[in-house]
Amino acid sequence: MCGRFNLMASEPTIRQHFNVSGLPPYQPRYNIAPGQDILTIRQDEDGGIEAVNRLWGLIPSWSKDRKMARTLINARAETVADKPSFRSAYQKRRCLIASTGWYEWQATETGKQPYHIHQPDNGLFAFAGLWERWHNGEDTVTSCAILTTAANDHMASIHTRMPVIIPPNGYAAWLDSPSHKPDILAFDAEECYRNLLLTPISQRVNNPAHDDDSCLL
Repeated sequence: MCGRFNLMASEPTIRQHFNVSGLPPYQPRYNIAPGQDILTIRQDEDGGIEAVNRLWGLIPSWSKDRKMARTLINARAETVADKPSFRSAYQKRRCLIASTGWYEWQATETGKQPYHIHQPDNGLFAFAGLWERWHNGEDTVTSCAILTTAANDHMASIHTRMPVIIPPNGYAAWLDSPSHKPDILAFDAEECYRNLLLTPISQRVNNPAHDDDSCLL
């Protein structure tokens, strides 16, 4: 799964990378947790690209309340096209989730060792995401989930799952879901994963209240 990540890039870097004219209120984050707003990139109704903050934890449109967001932070690539919670969003509402790294915990004999998984320069990349709009009277929430897949050989020593990364040359096809329904594993992202570093860090990141660069140490 992917249960914690960071986004440390500058605002100009994000705008340039995703080719968006502006961002919603933004500041770098070192320890993003489920239930918080995260920066997503989507195709707008006119075919352009826009950056929008969304709640991390998807609430299906048919849900009676917001409680499902607590458990729907990830969508499994193997079942996303068929699972009722995600099926509609997979077909019609895809997004990119901006990130500079994520955290995973390796089970050891002495406890769980956290790792920061990132590019050598802590560069920007994108997770495959789905988003949904939920209404309850006058209350409207837009929410999202991160797609995950089975870990490759590079990641498997730490965890059995990893987030799906969309390479830049696949952004347009992923977002243009009404016209394209690509296999989410068809994008050649192996180079993205191969370049990632698996850096052991302290347990400070375990507490989501800690949100500064010391989480990387």
